Amino acid sequence: MDAAQIIGKIRTRETVTAAECRWFGKALAEEHGISDAQAGAFAMAVAIEGLGADGRVGLTEGMRDSGDVLRWKLPGPVLDKHSTGGVGDPVSLVLAPALAVCGAYVPMVSGRGLGHTGGTLDKLEAIPGYVCNVTTSKLQHVVREAGCAIVGASGEVAPADKRLYAIRDVTATVDSIDLITASILAKKLAAGLEGLVLDVKTGNGAILRDAAQAKRLAYSLVEVAKGAGCPTTALITDMSQPLATAAGNAVEIRAVMEALSGSGQKRLREVALALGAELLGNNKQMNLDTEAAWGALNDAITSGAAMERFCRMVAYLGGPTDFDETWRFCLPEANIVREVLPLATGYVRAIDTRALGLAVVELGGGRRRETDKIDPSVGLSGFKRIGEKVDKTTPLAMVHAATEEAAAKAERAVRKAFQIGSAKVNAPELFVDRVAV
Repeated sequence: MDAAQIIGKIRTRETVTAAECRWFGKALAEEHGISDAQAGAFAMAVAIEGLGADGRVGLTEGMRDSGDVLRWKLPGPVLDKHSTGGVGDPVSLVLAPALAVCGAYVPMVSGRGLGHTGGTLDKLEAIPGYVCNVTTSKLQHVVREAGCAIVGASGEVAPADKRLYAIRDVTATVDSIDLITASILAKKLAAGLEGLVLDVKTGNGAILRDAAQAKRLAYSLVEVAKGAGCPTTALITDMSQPLATAAGNAVEIRAVMEALSGSGQKRLREVALALGAELLGNNKQMNLDTEAAWGALNDAITSGAAMERFCRMVAYLGGPTDFDETWRFCLPEANIVREVLPLATGYVRAIDTRALGLAVVELGGGRRRETDKIDPSVGLSGFKRIGEKVDKTTPLAMVHAATEEAAAKAERAVRKAFQIGSAKVNAPELFVDRVAV
């Protein structure tokens, strides 16, 4: 194989084979494989001309195989979920333990937040003592014992992706559908999955705001994952308002515990149940149809069994051993909690969800650069929903801030993000589309 020849074929729109792309993906992580210049040229060529279906599968498989690929011997299927990211979206933390109760095993390798979207690992690290960075053997142990483990990727998992992502970041090729697909799936498939479901967000709070773009990405992800041997479907879900009623780290953990206790967070539970039903209903080993799978997952949550699994996972990964009893008191709390009252009476017509995510970043609950430190106590909670009536005594949200100055700035941002009108509007549909190839 020759890197320059492969790049030239892509640039001149000749067909590249799966084998060529597989070689290139794996060689990205080899010491004397691909130069930085070649990696940059490859990223640019793919962003402009694309790879085709076979090429996407090959690149994904090569990047997957550039590091450790987990092997499992478990009595149930190994399943996982991936979201393209949004605001107030801690679905993974509800779904993983519910799946575990139903007999699945979930080795969920997650990431940190960057920009307006929150990161699953940042949320979990708001739990005192929780350790996200573990060895492969520790991950496997926790999955066997608790049924699920939500952790960060080790340096041995898909190292080709880390290198190519850094190249994409400085060559304006981050938004390439082909490269996004390979990046997401290389890490996920390295976990040795037997089933995957994708939550592709659309709306003003999503990475891909346009529904057509979201569907294109969903189709690419499903097609490539299935081509690499992993049964996969995708749901396209709404992100024109926060999914949970909170955005931040500790505040979202509180929302997760509310959802797992069955006492609130209806939209959050709905998405978790729908995604879980896709996973279990499409897995031959589980022998459930989608309706039966939804019922089993709902029972797992309403019975308290999913909360028990979540808290078991927390304990195995360094958190409190009695988190089910202490979560209301042991999570970090901000110095200042302030109501954001609207300036008019009417109905919530629209929400600038991206602006709410950026307000959390400004409070210190997110990061603009990977090196930024996060304050787990800050954020926003108690969001009103599109279509709800408000008046001058009804908070649009609550601000959790470290200083009065930060609270005042966030208050202005939240008030600006909510559009209030005199006519009632219908809330947007939560589920936009389903993609299966």
